[in-house]
Amino acid sequence: MKLIIGLGNPGPRYANTRHNVGFRVLDTLMERGRNKIVPRYNSLVMETTLHETPIVLAKPLTYMNNSGRAIAALVNQLAVPPTELCVVYDDIHLDVGTIRMRRKGSDGGHNGMKSIIGSLHTNEFPRLRIGVGEPTGAQVDYVLSEFSEAEEPAIEEAIQRAVEAIETFVSDGILTAMNRFNGR
Repeated sequence: MKLIIGLGNPGPRYANTRHNVGFRVLDTLMERGRNKIVPRYNSLVMETTLHETPIVLAKPLTYMNNSGRAIAALVNQLAVPPTELCVVYDDIHLDVGTIRMRRKGSDGGHNGMKSIIGSLHTNEFPRLRIGVGEPTGAQVDYVLSEFSEAEEPAIEEAIQRAVEAIETFVSDGILTAMNRFNGR
């Protein structure tokens, strides 16, 4: 079983913000899954299959900075090893629309990832970062702002590539996904 987590903040106020790009990727995957989405473990969860592999898609409802609580509950209750987890989230250190997949790593200053690493007591789990660009002002205001009209096509394309990267992670593993999608 694979556990795919998209990070973001719940509610319409945050729906199209830079910080919610992880939710947008999960929304795309959930639309394809066509199964019932249920609230469990402080998350919206869908169980489905992808390439004949059982997967759980989840969007934590604990807000970004407390994502670790929900993810730790999912990992523990579903008995998913960290290597079978993939966290999808925004990254201000990447250009808008760039995606990068990694096997493990630091939190990179991202409070959601800091919460997850602290709750799981490890940084050795796959993650997919989606570039939202460098802040032009205060970081909090920037990540809680929406993409510009000019940026939106690059983000839509990145979301589609992220979905493909996750599908590759599920079917062929993290190394294949990294080799295939990090070079673009």
